[in-house]
Amino acid sequence: MIWDSAPTGNRGRQQTYSDTAIQTCLTMKVLFGMALRQTTGFVESLSRPIGLNWAVPDFSTVFDRMV
Repeated sequence: MIWDSAPTGNRGRQQTYSDTAIQTCLTMKVLFGMALRQTTGFVESLSRPIGLNWAVPDFSTVFDRMV
């Protein structure tokens, strides 16, 4: 799974997280009925014991991409 976003070649700031990362957070949110802040903490707590050092998108990033 690709967690970081690929460069688009467009002007402006590039996205940090891929659509897959945002979709994963939103799926966890819906499955477990959590708020966005809880979801990002939950995804981070799942990735640390596995040994994945992925930066988890904060709730405002997920919200902005959700809309």
